[in-house]
Amino acid sequence: MRVITKEEFLLEANNLLDSVLKGAVFIYPTDTIYGIGCNALDTKAVGRIREAKKRPDAPFSVIAPSKGWILENCEVDDKGIEWLEKLPGPYTLVFKLKNRKCIAKEINPESDFLGVRIPEHWTTKIASSLKVPIVTTSVNESGKTFMTSLDNLDSSVKAKVDFMIDEGEKKGRPSNVVFLNNAQVAIRERQKGEHYPEKKKI
Repeated sequence: MRVITKEEFLLEANNLLDSVLKGAVFIYPTDTIYGIGCNALDTKAVGRIREAKKRPDAPFSVIAPSKGWILENCEVDDKGIEWLEKLPGPYTLVFKLKNRKCIAKEINPESDFLGVRIPEHWTTKIASSLKVPIVTTSVNESGKTFMTSLDNLDSSVKAKVDFMIDEGEKKGRPSNVVFLNNAQVAIRERQKGEHYPEKKKI
């Protein structure tokens, strides 16, 4: 795995973005914690992340290229629009899909719902520049503590990644999950891992 800084990424942006589009798996910082991701339309790349995390079927979330992409591909009611206005921010909004072809089927093989993010962080531009969704899930084997810096990156995950953008230690925690369905809202703070947790209505 190659480790690069933000400055190095920006200098090589064209080549690195092309590699992501073609199936590279990479670790990147967000506004909360480090994420591991790939082109969410690339079946093989998604499979590599599932193998790295030892997570065979639980759903993944994605960083959306834009709010317009979310509106085009998800069922968004008035309450959903209110939450979209909070983006970018530290939330994963879970909507029912209206276009399952907008992501590889391996993203959520047993669900009609998709968690979408637009982090308040410069790496959001990776998805917007490529105009494709990017898988976003914590950097850890399923059920284990998420990565906060290069120093505690699990060696088994590291072996399955093409490159990492290092931004030093991240002191956040996973984004809050907000379920939006039929004008009902449920929210849950996540402590570790990134399964869609039990809903708590508000």
